[in-house]
Amino acid sequence: MKGTESKEVLAQVQALMRRAAYVEAIACLRRAFRDRPHDLYLKLLAQCRYRAYLVNPPVSARKDAWPPVVEDPFVGVDGVPEIEADRLDPLTLAAGIRHHGAVLVRGLLREPRALQLAAGVDLALQVCQGWYCEGGELPDTPWYSRLPLAEGCELAAARNWVEGAGGVWAADSPRMLHELIELFDDCGALGAIAGYFGERPMLSVGKSTLRRVPATQGQADWHQDGAFMGSDIRSVNVWLSLSHCGDDASGLEFLPRRLATVLPTGSHGAHFDWSVGPGMVEQASAGVATASPLFAPGDALLFDHFFLHRTGAPPRISKPRYAIESWFFAPSAYPAQQVPLWL
Repeated sequence: MKGTESKEVLAQVQALMRRAAYVEAIACLRRAFRDRPHDLYLKLLAQCRYRAYLVNPPVSARKDAWPPVVEDPFVGVDGVPEIEADRLDPLTLAAGIRHHGAVLVRGLLREPRALQLAAGVDLALQVCQGWYCEGGELPDTPWYSRLPLAEGCELAAARNWVEGAGGVWAADSPRMLHELIELFDDCGALGAIAGYFGERPMLSVGKSTLRRVPATQGQADWHQDGAFMGSDIRSVNVWLSLSHCGDDASGLEFLPRRLATVLPTGSHGAHFDWSVGPGMVEQASAGVATASPLFAPGDALLFDHFFLHRTGAPPRISKPRYAIESWFFAPSAYPAQQVPLWL
């Protein structure tokens, strides 16, 4: 019976895909996977999320002005405000980013679920790195199966760089991509981001990454993601910790204040043309000290492309750090070089 049902679902999905009805195919596959999980559903889901925007490019649903004017419920809070997961909504997200640079959400996911995701990151990286070592045909498993990008897609060149640095695009792990989207929907993060944007968000292919940072990680360079993507966009990054970090594993160091511009790069002692030099960080800090909080599995830091940060390397680092960064963009103002996924 299970095989018959799977064939019927696949036939229905393939018919929808032939008509380029990818949004309907996504809904069909989500229902089918909830009823009877099947690896092929996950791979087709990833492809449909990608193709949905190829045939129907993003358009804005906003009618009002941007950015939204929001009161600050965190008046009197020094630095980045911390909230529990049940307080995350469009107002706290907007206020945290627009007034303080970010918002730290404690327990966005329960710790056991976060640790399960960390195990999934291990599996995805294991398959990916095994292929690099052994060569041969590309793997085709739900943990690592490269999303077929359109011919000539400029973003494809960045894939090998990400994988060479110990990461895997979430879009290249159909299992992890599906779990992440479902979890962000269930925990309210997607709703909060949609409310903040005033339109349905989309997930970036090239900026959403599964990471395992080794214990050998040294101090990284300061940067703002707007330096890579441009400043005239609308973004939210959900930086999700999947392990204890910031003490015996690398964490995040950041400037806990709102910046409204992309700072000059490649100067003031910067190591790279894209990084912000320590001298510029000091100027931008306006006397505010940088912060390096401790993260528990399931904690998340939400910020946008103006946020100044770097990977932190505490003195007692001895363990790898597991995390997932998921960049969401508003359809009305997304980076031209990014590739969107339908949510």
